[in-house]
Amino acid sequence: MSPEELKAEAHRSRLEGLSLDRIRSFEHTLESATKTMLFSEIAKLAVDSFRSSKVRFALTALGMVIGTASLILVVTIGLTGKQYILGQIQSIGANMIIAYYEGGSNSSFSTTPKDELTEDDVRVVREQVPDIVAASPMVELHDRISVGDGKQRDLLVLGVSSEYRTVRNLLVPSGRFFDDVESMTRTKVALITIPLARRLFGSEDEAIGQTIKISNLPFTVIGTFKERVETFGQSEIADDTILIPYTVAKYFTGTNAVKQIFFSMGDSSEVEKGTEEIRKVIQSRHRPQSVYHVDNLTQLLSVAAQTANALTVVLLLIATVTLVVSGVGIMNIMLANVRARIREIGIRKAVGATRQEIRLQFLTEAMFISLSGGLLGTLIGLAVPFSVRFFTEYRIPISGMSAIIAILVASGVGIIFGTVPATRAAQMDTVEALRYE
Repeated sequence: MSPEELKAEAHRSRLEGLSLDRIRSFEHTLESATKTMLFSEIAKLAVDSFRSSKVRFALTALGMVIGTASLILVVTIGLTGKQYILGQIQSIGANMIIAYYEGGSNSSFSTTPKDELTEDDVRVVREQVPDIVAASPMVELHDRISVGDGKQRDLLVLGVSSEYRTVRNLLVPSGRFFDDVESMTRTKVALITIPLARRLFGSEDEAIGQTIKISNLPFTVIGTFKERVETFGQSEIADDTILIPYTVAKYFTGTNAVKQIFFSMGDSSEVEKGTEEIRKVIQSRHRPQSVYHVDNLTQLLSVAAQTANALTVVLLLIATVTLVVSGVGIMNIMLANVRARIREIGIRKAVGATRQEIRLQFLTEAMFISLSGGLLGTLIGLAVPFSVRFFTEYRIPISGMSAIIAILVASGVGIIFGTVPATRAAQMDTVEALRYE
């Protein structure tokens, strides 16, 4: 029904003595229909206004396009950077736990004999702590070796188990890693770093099968290795490092003591719990005054994630400045639009338009500009990462929430910066507006 028909029906209902609820139902329906017609009329006026000044409104909306696209791209860049940083840290060994002996007590003047970790600690911890998938003791030796020019070079020799490769997530570009059989039979085999292989034998491939003497004992090079992520000397592995089986290395030390023990959990969610359980087991096997450190990379991952999030927030604030500038542009163009249509405003008021209707009309136009620019900017912002994912192998993270936030911000900008021009138009005096030339 049209509003006129609804009015007639409501009047007839009163005359016929219908119930109060029936009359109120007619009045509510009439009010809803009137509002619907009002909104449709205002939307039509906004579209007509946009068509009459296409270039001006398009240039104004361009700021919103750039702002919303920047906001989405900033979030995408932030998430990509965070993913990359966390991936690099996890490549060191996200599930890795390291245990080592620090001293006899917290006092620097303690004379308590050393109570170092042993290979028995590895066995007991694996028996009592579930979810450990790999473990390796490590002893550290030092030796000197002659380089091609006759000079002596210091070498770092690490005695580890065959599971060390799994725990430390090492890469073996050429050759292979020694296995459990070679460890049990105490076979004199070794792996060397790529820089050392190039320095001694010219290349990684030529190093395979060569012999290196450690403490005058010949070791056959069966492979080269490197860390998956460069740690720049901040780990136990240096440029000139040789890996040999732990069962062979312990004969050089003459004891069962180990410098460090590496553990790897089956799931990253078990790392924190596993760290505490390993600490308790180790402490229970040694003197109460002995101090042991059992650490993991969880805290480092947390700090890296917080840093990446903070950087993303800073970039978002910078992108928000673009949206604010776009909002100022919308307000300026709407103020100019109000000045150019003063006579139209007067005529509308003269034929019965209320202040609320005038305010809603100009606010709708501001919203139309900001939302159209926001939607187009959102499409552009999402198109870039989707294109990268479609045409390349890079799996750039895409945040649907950033698109929703961009559209909401665009709407908010239209409302905030469109309120002043809309209010100014609504407060115009009808007579003065009609007299305006």
